[in-house]
Amino acid sequence: MKRRAFLALTAAATLVPIAGQAAETLDYTPGLVKERLAAGETVFVDFKADWCTTCRAQERVIGALRAENAEYDAAITFINVDWDEFGRGDLAQELNIPRRSTLVVMKGDAELGRVVARTSRGDIQELMDLALSANS
Repeated sequence: MKRRAFLALTAAATLVPIAGQAAETLDYTPGLVKERLAAGETVFVDFKADWCTTCRAQERVIGALRAENAEYDAAITFINVDWDEFGRGDLAQELNIPRRSTLVVMKGDAELGRVVARTSRGDIQELMDLALSANS
């Protein structure tokens, strides 16, 4: 019986970061990134596709990091860009996005950093910390 309770709690705990993340992440519409940058926000743009396993791995890491450190949500605007809909759009072309599973941090007119197709916690945390430090 204790094993069942443990498994149920573990399953529920893994869903919490994902559920919390969805409410605080904006879905891209044309002009949204420029609007948020013009407002002085630091923007974390995630070019992703629902069917992409690398994207899902990145999403799990991002969700875990955000759940562990509330400062990320307080200082960074997270925007998901649907690769299937906008992968060949103006934003992807302007930023020279090579593929889905690309994460980009921007502030003002500058790109501060990017991660392409990497899923390691260290790489993604470094990018998120860079975004966090842009607000200091």
